[in-house]
Amino acid sequence: MSPLAIGLLIFVVTIALLATGMPIAFALGMTALGFMIVFDGWNAIHFVPETVFAGLDDFTLVSLPMFIIMGAAVASSRAGSDLYEALARWLHRVPGSLVISNIGACALFSALTGSSPATCAAIGKMGIPEMRKRGYDADLATGAIAAGGTLGILIPPSITMILYGIASETSIGRLFLAGVIPGLLLTGLFMAWALFLSWKRGTKLVDADRIYSMKEKLELLPKLLPFIVVIVGVIYALYGGIATPSEAAGVGAMLCLVMVIVIYRVWTPTALWHIMRDGLRESGMLMLIIGASILFGYMMSSLLVTQSVAEAIAEMQVNKWVVLGAINAMLLVAGMFLPPAAIILMTTPILMPVILAFGFDPIWFGVILTINMELGLITPPVGLNLFVINGITPDIKLPTILKGSLPFMGCMVLAIVILCIFPELATWLPQTLMG
Repeated sequence: MSPLAIGLLIFVVTIALLATGMPIAFALGMTALGFMIVFDGWNAIHFVPETVFAGLDDFTLVSLPMFIIMGAAVASSRAGSDLYEALARWLHRVPGSLVISNIGACALFSALTGSSPATCAAIGKMGIPEMRKRGYDADLATGAIAAGGTLGILIPPSITMILYGIASETSIGRLFLAGVIPGLLLTGLFMAWALFLSWKRGTKLVDADRIYSMKEKLELLPKLLPFIVVIVGVIYALYGGIATPSEAAGVGAMLCLVMVIVIYRVWTPTALWHIMRDGLRESGMLMLIIGASILFGYMMSSLLVTQSVAEAIAEMQVNKWVVLGAINAMLLVAGMFLPPAAIILMTTPILMPVILAFGFDPIWFGVILTINMELGLITPPVGLNLFVINGITPDIKLPTILKGSLPFMGCMVLAIVILCIFPELATWLPQTLMG
């Protein structure tokens, strides 16, 4: 059997196992182990422990649980509600102000937590009822939060970027920097659409004449500024050469815990236990997936599948943008069924040789891939953010939420096109600050 035929069989078996609802780590691990035994014999089992533990023996991985705890601490407090309320007061007189405030709150909160579902839940619980109460249509209110929540995997610090950096062996610091301008671009596109649609529909706000005093506008800032300062400090420590990603993540997690305790009085043993429990649960899940994906990648390489796919694509007499379009289509389809972590760890070892063969920048491609993962979060049938929003507002039907999300999907596709035309939007900042 040729390596390409083996690769097709591996793809079918992996998708079949995932379709049963089996945990991602077990599906990847069982597929890898099964094919290694079938094609290399039982002696292949001897390489399993060494391969998995050698892959996990990476100090960079320490940053994952630290950033997760950092996000869990912030998500456990009222920071999301305060952030939304502060922006709503400052932007009150702007057309579509409440939707724009929610999208801005999603962007800032996602930078604090790095989690799309957490951003949707934290901002949506307060933002969606307020938008509906003040006259905004249900589809726009829910679609804006579903799309805004996806910014959590693009704006640094991003767990998705860390996973891509590990899988592609690229600099996590450069990836974080590369996500800044595209993240702002995507946020701006979301806000522009919200403003346009609110103006087109002539949304009548029930309290449009209300005026907030300067005291009301400023009173929430003392609670929020310390968290923003921590994010800026973590980013500065990374790019100023002061600390490694793991060290910066550790300091950031500790500071966020302290501030949550001091500012929001989240100090009871039960509350702190929930933060640690959630952080440990998600960290353990990601580590299992990473370990299984390392074994999966080793199996693909040992059976020459990765090399054969890269060689076959590189030999195709087609324009490199056609290849990139096909890769984007494949990632979009995969994102409809699988979570971002699984897609990145499964596909990056195969796609990276192709990307390099066609002369694409792997840092730039990391941003393109991440935006594709954002699309998957609001694309049925397994669009996680759609179901999070539906859980927050059970009286709004899923088709209505999907209808509101569709224009924001168009904004994401437009962002990918813009980044293809102007790749410097992703590469300029890392090159300027890090050389």
